[in-house]
Amino acid sequence: MRDLLGQVLELLPDQAVALARIIDRTGAGPRETGAAMVVTGDGRVLGSLSGGCVESAVLTTADQVLLDGQASLERFAAADQFTVGLPCGGEIEVFVERLDHTDLPVLLALHTALEVHHPVAYATTLEARPDRKLLRLGDCAPWRGLDHDAAALLAAGHNGLIGAQEWTPGLAERPRTFVQVFRSPARMILAGANDYTRALTVAAANLGYHVTVVDARETFTTPSRFPAADEVVVDWPHRYMEAEQSAGRIDERTVLCVLTHDPKFDVPLLATALRLPATAFIGALGSRRAHADRTARLREAGVPDTEIARVRSPLGLDVAANTPEETAISILAQILATRGNATAQPLADLDGPIHRRPD
Repeated sequence: MRDLLGQVLELLPDQAVALARIIDRTGAGPRETGAAMVVTGDGRVLGSLSGGCVESAVLTTADQVLLDGQASLERFAAADQFTVGLPCGGEIEVFVERLDHTDLPVLLALHTALEVHHPVAYATTLEARPDRKLLRLGDCAPWRGLDHDAAALLAAGHNGLIGAQEWTPGLAERPRTFVQVFRSPARMILAGANDYTRALTVAAANLGYHVTVVDARETFTTPSRFPAADEVVVDWPHRYMEAEQSAGRIDERTVLCVLTHDPKFDVPLLATALRLPATAFIGALGSRRAHADRTARLREAGVPDTEIARVRSPLGLDVAANTPEETAISILAQILATRGNATAQPLADLDGPIHRRPD
């Protein structure tokens, strides 16, 4: 949608357009969620959803949406000889809506935010007459019971669906809504090339993190061992962390998990990370005995106790995790609880609403 926004803004003062976006994708697909196609009143097509697989069907829908103003939601699965679909075998959901001059204020605000590189989310209810909202970081203004869920997606830096699970036209509260986020995803840096790291890359990628695996041991640190990671880097972890900070790629959303079990890697990396001005979470895998030894070495390296206390170790929540996959869930649960300032207690033991509204 970002690439087409300027053209849409030029068209809307004079004519309505139909905007079609991929709002959900399962399996293989030609494009990611948020990919857009625009159909004008005089039949021009801008952009693409699938490289030609479903465009003809969406074009027909767009013509009807332009005619009656009623938005449409369609799902396309794998194609066969009788149906329009995706030859790659995946499945996509496409929302087609009508935009006209009344939508200019919110779209102009979106364009301005993108011009100055401000993180922003554009939320659209999947109703016959869609409601639209632009959300910025720190904006907690109530909006149809969806504002906190949308803010969580913006903080994480990835698109998503929130609200009711089924599309119910006219639903007043928490309608099913597509939130398109214009922000780089939050980073997770995993130091150490081992089985626990591999399991954590898979689980973290499912939460929308941009995952980097870094280790100085070239033999173990290969993309084939970590297919779910976005980056696999052969380097000393502390040196890599310093370079990323200098390049401005570490921020208050960055999560660091030290999984190396080796003081010659752990201590320099933690000493470096604890000096950084902003991180979301710093954790280190290992036993209580290992962490006591690590703490003593950090003190010898000149790291004050107040900073050492920021390291979550032993890492993870007490969920009787044993396998790498179970441990990954334990670690991610702790990260989620820390990020959301939650108790990490069983919901059955707590009072009040299940879905917390953060301050």
